[in-house]
Amino acid sequence: MSNSIYPWQESSWQQLQTLRQRMPHAILFHGAAGIGKSDFIERFAQGLLCEAVLPDGHACGACASCGWFSQQNHPDYRRVRPESMEDEPPAEGEEGEGETKKAAKSKTPSKEIKIEQIRALADFMNISTHRQGLRVVVLYPAEALNMPASNALLKTLEEPPPGTVFLVASNSLDRVLPTILSRCRKFALPMPSHAEALAWLKEQGVADADSWLREQGGAPLAAMEQAESGSREDLETLLQLLAHPSIEGALKVADKLQKVPLSGTVSWLQRWLYDVFSYKLAGNIRYYPRYQKELAGLADKIHVSRLMAAIKGVNERRATSDHPLSPKLFLEEMLLDYANCCA
Repeated sequence: MSNSIYPWQESSWQQLQTLRQRMPHAILFHGAAGIGKSDFIERFAQGLLCEAVLPDGHACGACASCGWFSQQNHPDYRRVRPESMEDEPPAEGEEGEGETKKAAKSKTPSKEIKIEQIRALADFMNISTHRQGLRVVVLYPAEALNMPASNALLKTLEEPPPGTVFLVASNSLDRVLPTILSRCRKFALPMPSHAEALAWLKEQGVADADSWLREQGGAPLAAMEQAESGSREDLETLLQLLAHPSIEGALKVADKLQKVPLSGTVSWLQRWLYDVFSYKLAGNIRYYPRYQKELAGLADKIHVSRLMAAIKGVNERRATSDHPLSPKLFLEEMLLDYANCCA
């Protein structure tokens, strides 16, 4: 793993080094999704475990500890995240035959951090460290902890094992158990400026970087990920409906987008409504400037009270978008509400 961090994280890295003198048992890094929090905390974890750490806090990259870390088998390091974020999600019964094998292959990787993953840390935390240094547990995103896992983690944080540091990341503090928040030292990671993020994307060779960046709310890593997917087709399908809302169109788009991750679709609508609201109040457009004409028309047409109700409704749907009973029904209701709001 490289010692480099993203350009917009330099000041945060320097600020973080001041905590090393009296290291908290748990630090919760928070900020917008897509700005590089997980990379940042894993580089910090490597620095904490390094046996010849550099003056600026980065790992040396040459000691035995750094070698183990780069090979992802450091005995004093554990990373906890949902199955869906792993490169190779575990598939129990993969060697089986018939229905068992089919079930294993078709099983959708979990988006939650489960209690079994927290319990699995017990043995790790109760044995001596291999290099007489720290144990480091990296966990993200914290809002993926289900309730049993949250409670299990809370018990550990209430009585932290000596010599163990938890580095936790969250995209949304309001979705993390308040008692967990109270037992962590919070550390904010800011969004980069538009100019800084845009310059970085151009260095990576991202074409049409400004549009991708705006559509992802200024988050450079999210913008690059979307750009690399090679298509705006799903987003354009939704934006065309939002620009020209109709009941018939809402039903057709819901059918077409039902297999697209719902959290992304809800976020697209949230950003669109924010642009309508922002234009209505201040004449500004943040996310979709290429739709300025349509956004301006809607802003003139929709009363503020209806617009606020629409924004509230979509925000409430965001909380349940990861676990809908029916993706198609979820989309139909959301898009029909939008179409009625604009009628």
